Amino acid sequence: MTTGLIALAITFVLGFFIYPIFIEQLKKSTAQQQVSEYALDEFKDKQKTVTFGGLVFVVLPVVVTFFVSLKSMNINLLLIMGMYLAYGLLGLIDDYKIIKEGKNDGLSAKTKLLTQFLLGVVFYFVFTLNGGSTALNIPIVNYQIELGILYLPFVVFMLAAYSNAVNLTDGMDGLATGTSIIAFIPLIIFAFKEVDPSLFIFLLSVVGALLAFLVYNYNPAKIFMGDVGSLALGSLFALATIYLKLEILSIVIGGVFVYETLCVVIQQVAVRVFKKRVFRYTPIHYSFTLSGWKEITVVHFFWGLGLVFAILAFWIGTF
Repeated sequence: MTTGLIALAITFVLGFFIYPIFIEQLKKSTAQQQVSEYALDEFKDKQKTVTFGGLVFVVLPVVVTFFVSLKSMNINLLLIMGMYLAYGLLGLIDDYKIIKEGKNDGLSAKTKLLTQFLLGVVFYFVFTLNGGSTALNIPIVNYQIELGILYLPFVVFMLAAYSNAVNLTDGMDGLATGTSIIAFIPLIIFAFKEVDPSLFIFLLSVVGALLAFLVYNYNPAKIFMGDVGSLALGSLFALATIYLKLEILSIVIGGVFVYETLCVVIQQVAVRVFKKRVFRYTPIHYSFTLSGWKEITVVHFFWGLGLVFAILAFWIGTF
């Protein structure tokens, strides 16, 4: 536990001092956020806020973890860190394309999904070849269902779904950052209970860097995480739950991400099939502002919702 807490402290302190310098450099390079096409008009004034903030909390925890946990390093941790970096790189390319072209198109949806599919396939084969289980654990009853090769599409779906879910959640100052920190807490506890020091240390390192980022991402945000951050965080959430055999429980742990995604899917189906909206606006967090809530109130509400899901998941996971 001590090594994990040290890793958290190191990434927080380093991140806290790196971000101001990073923000100033980004301002000089005019790496400013292109507001999402889904954002409401009142969020358009955030156009001048710099992005690429996720780059620090993607790279920094990997470097720190590598140096503080050399003795407990294993192939699965290297795989998880490699995938975390790979999804971050995908997001970075997407962010760069958006900034360079000056519009919010970025990589095409097909390109991103294909890349996510290929990364999922790579993870599956490396993971299973190194002893990774292809069984699903059903919470509470603790019954395992062996999927065999069917675990491949399941893994690919999880990685794509959660990386995009966090991306959808990233729409307000501190929203995706705070909910990600909260979602990682049960995973850290489960990793500690399973006596897995490598993943325990890495997740704490990520949380430390996220806390440092939150200092500058909290309303009013001085920097946004960008796709480099949201895609990486979503992938790490999926990777950690797969590694800890919490795939089913991840629906509860990441309840906010699931909620955001389901609302978008329901809205799109309703509009295309019935030509009517179910919600006033999606992603759903914008519907709250349309109802008169202040942005910061919406963010705090979703943090609270995430905390409820985290506590519920921990309670279910202890059976």
